[in-house]
Amino acid sequence: MGVGLAAASGFRVFLPLFILSLATKLTGNYIEIDQDLQWVGSWPAIITLGIAMIIEIGAYYVPVIDNMLDTISVPLAAVAGTFAVGATLTEMNEVATWALAIIAGGGTAAAISTTTATARAISTTTTGGIGNFLVNTGETLGSLFLSIIAIVIAPLAFIIAIILVITVIRVWKKVKKRAEILLENPNS
Repeated sequence: MGVGLAAASGFRVFLPLFILSLATKLTGNYIEIDQDLQWVGSWPAIITLGIAMIIEIGAYYVPVIDNMLDTISVPLAAVAGTFAVGATLTEMNEVATWALAIIAGGGTAAAISTTTATARAISTTTTGGIGNFLVNTGETLGSLFLSIIAIVIAPLAFIIAIILVITVIRVWKKVKKRAEILLENPNS
């Protein structure tokens, strides 16, 4: 569940945390949260994360602000992904929990967030920002879908997260290779 939520955090930082918070509150003991992080299912957490989620989603639809958000989204996504994994690992000792949370959660979220930031930059350059609406909508829907799947069918979310990370790595290598070719031969 945590890795699926971490992957969703790569698209939107607060939406997966809001879904986790709401699901924790509404399902009672169905979703196990680390004992020290039980506050995530409280009404103040739900309200705070809900407001943050609405502001974040809305801000991505404002030209220029969407690209500015990308400069802070990668580290924020890494923190959110780390938290999502750490909060949902209840059977491990703290050192192992947070080490795994940083690697699996933070790494997954940061990789996906970096790719979405790159996609938005490409969209901004090629469409003058007009295409960013589609990128933003796709990211929000992707985050919502993956968050719900992570709560309802955690193993499927894990598989989707792995596929996303592999895809991100492949796309990143292609973009990097293309950039190197362009730098070597600008007339290509």
